[in-house]
Amino acid sequence: MNALQQISQPTARLLLALIFIVSGYGKIAGYAGTQAYMEAMGVPGMLLPLVIALELVGGLAILVGWKTRAIAFLLAGFSVVSGLLFHFNPDDQIQMIMLMKNVAIAGGFLLLVAHGAGAYSFDNRSA
Repeated sequence: MNALQQISQPTARLLLALIFIVSGYGKIAGYAGTQAYMEAMGVPGMLLPLVIALELVGGLAILVGWKTRAIAFLLAGFSVVSGLLFHFNPDDQIQMIMLMKNVAIAGGFLLLVAHGAGAYSFDNRSA
């Protein structure tokens, strides 16, 4: 593995994971508001604990490179589905940009699915 890969792979995991870790904690801090927003968008508020768990546990797993391919696949799907549910509004350019952000994040996760966690990860530690 060359030096660029050794640095870029864990950095990519950090950058992808960060948005989910921060978002998961934010949902805990603003639980009632997030639940109300979900319900206003037609998503059952009772799913919020699962969303928080996926964001926090999934984000931390990606960060440390544990079960990376499986977690990245789940988070890619989550990114696309949540983008479509909460941001698909062709009449609102900002919401469409947010949707494209989610699609781009999914693309990053699919690269992790294809290539794995890379350097400095639990998935690639020496036995």
